[in-house]
Amino acid sequence: MKFLIGVVSLAVIFLLALMVSNDRRAIRYRPLVTMLFCQFVLAALLLKTSAGNKIIAVIAGVFENLMHYASEGVNFVFGGMQNPGQITFFISVLLPIVFISALIGILQHWGILNFLIRYIGLGLSKINGMGRLESYNAVASAILGQSEVFISLKQQLGKIPQHRLYTLCTSAMSTVSMAIVGAYMVMLDPRYVVTALVLNLFGGFIMASLLNPYVVDPAEDLLEVVEEKQSFFEMLSEYIMDGFKVAVIVGAMLIGFIALIALANALFTSLFGISFQHVLGYIFSPLAFLVGVPWHEAVSAGGLMATKIVSNEFVAMIDLTQGDLKFSERTMAILSVFMVSFANFSSIGIIVGAIKALNNDQGNCAARFGLKLLYGSTLVSFLNATIVGLFY
Repeated sequence: MKFLIGVVSLAVIFLLALMVSNDRRAIRYRPLVTMLFCQFVLAALLLKTSAGNKIIAVIAGVFENLMHYASEGVNFVFGGMQNPGQITFFISVLLPIVFISALIGILQHWGILNFLIRYIGLGLSKINGMGRLESYNAVASAILGQSEVFISLKQQLGKIPQHRLYTLCTSAMSTVSMAIVGAYMVMLDPRYVVTALVLNLFGGFIMASLLNPYVVDPAEDLLEVVEEKQSFFEMLSEYIMDGFKVAVIVGAMLIGFIALIALANALFTSLFGISFQHVLGYIFSPLAFLVGVPWHEAVSAGGLMATKIVSNEFVAMIDLTQGDLKFSERTMAILSVFMVSFANFSSIGIIVGAIKALNNDQGNCAARFGLKLLYGSTLVSFLNATIVGLFY
């Protein structure tokens, strides 16, 4: 039965993408089939094989050690402020982002990340049938972040046509920054986080190929990445401050969104006898069921999916892991993979703001397709969730 539902889910997701496609006749189906096949193979490898378990264990171990090292600096500054018996989210989850950001800066300064991004992107371009620029951007977004990646493309930004800009923005919103992966692993099972990271790379290309198909002229596919010349300590200071800004911004967004959701829940409960999240749960329950969530859990799961989209992934993750909801292993896998992306309303403003700061005209262009950008990246999350649901 789950395989039948999974096939129906894939058909619905692809149909939803085709409904708003810019040019259905221009869609190239061979790369789509190849990328979908890669998603299934990688999901099977990571979730259902001993080799995959070892890979995830190694990655999880690396981030566990990094979070431990980060805690040394955090405890030195904020030691003694934790609530006994409770996790202090800002201190334990968000502040380690400062250390991870510094580490990313060092690896980029030494050229290690740039080497990996270029050649992984080159390999991806052979699979997805797109340009090197799009492939570079997808890998770079997963490491540098959805707004920071555009800084590395600032020399080219003014020359990028609208159809390619949409693909760049979709891949940026469909991935997550490596700087906050450690924070995700504190709240979610690392195997689902790693699986989502891999599936996001291909999922973003699949949806962009359906919604926004085009062929890149090799003569126009020049990749000139900006590498700013900075001293080591100038770079290190900048990345440390960037990491702290990210932690503070995420913390501020959590305060605002959680408070607003609490207010909405209280108002809906007093007026209608049902919470706002429960209403969202009923609206999204058919979609939750379609991607593989058992029907008796669909309303609660749908509420978390909606929370992630209208607020952000951290708010939904907190509700998932610290709330009173008890889900089956299959539902936990589906929801965890669904949540690991930047596909939410606030990301529209982040991406548009980042591009606008570098090129005003291109920022305005990105703003015009903001809702379609969220639509496409959300379909990526549903696609990835469907694939994972088929393995449980």
